[in-house]
Amino acid sequence: MAEPKTLPGANGKRYLLGRVFIWSLLLIAAVLYLGPIYVVLSTSLKDLAEIRAGALLDLPHEMNFAPWREAWSQACIGVRCDGLQPYFMNSVIMSVPSVVISTLIGALSGYALSLFHFRGANIIFALMLFGCFIPFQIVILPMAQTLGYLGIANSITGLIVVHTIYGISFTTLFFRNYYVSVPQELVRAATMDGAGFFRIFWHIMLPLALPIIVVSVIWQFTQVWNEFLFGASFTSGGSQPVTVALNNLINSTTSVKQYNVDMAAALIAAAPTLVVYIIAGRFFVRGLTAGAVKG
Repeated sequence: MAEPKTLPGANGKRYLLGRVFIWSLLLIAAVLYLGPIYVVLSTSLKDLAEIRAGALLDLPHEMNFAPWREAWSQACIGVRCDGLQPYFMNSVIMSVPSVVISTLIGALSGYALSLFHFRGANIIFALMLFGCFIPFQIVILPMAQTLGYLGIANSITGLIVVHTIYGISFTTLFFRNYYVSVPQELVRAATMDGAGFFRIFWHIMLPLALPIIVVSVIWQFTQVWNEFLFGASFTSGGSQPVTVALNNLINSTTSVKQYNVDMAAALIAAAPTLVVYIIAGRFFVRGLTAGAVKG
């Protein structure tokens, strides 16, 4: 029996209403997420008189980049009045080695745990996985004692060690779950051709792991750059990262509150992670789905 001719039209109407509903939700979510960014950006480009006028959502009458220059190189943080620039460089010096070292160690340990089934491999992986769920507050005291014993307390080197150690659990998890989807025949064939552990890793496994390398780098960079507690606990003065300096800048104003400078400083501190996600965000999603095939 033929279907009534009205059904396709009714189905099309429901489909259209569903699409409108979904796009409406996405639009509302976009406004909620982008609204604060718009307010911060527009405030950073206004002068204080315009801000005091109360026009929070209005565009700047005239683009004013003086707050950005002051936030970068002139704002007073503690007893120093050279802006966020030195602390921004501290975060760069801290983040790059932490990301590279933790990603490389995670790639190597994930490779060993996924493709070489030795006794106790699952126990070791479970213990490393447990490290992903340890709150920062629990490790502050033992970590501070360890950094003191090593003679690297209150230094950027100490922060590099802390972030590298704390990130190994996550990077191992990423790479292990990715490598279990790689056919074992590749490893067997390479072994039969005389390739050893490290040759297989460098020439076969690591080139195949580009999607999960991107995931690991984005994840680690975001975690290290945005982290505040370790920076506030293990450093002081000129060795602080940009997140701690931003907090000190906003909370240590002694004269007129310069909201435009504060907003510019917040955007400067957030810029690297925003750029990373804008450029490589789609690779992050692809890498996560590629690593979720097995494991």
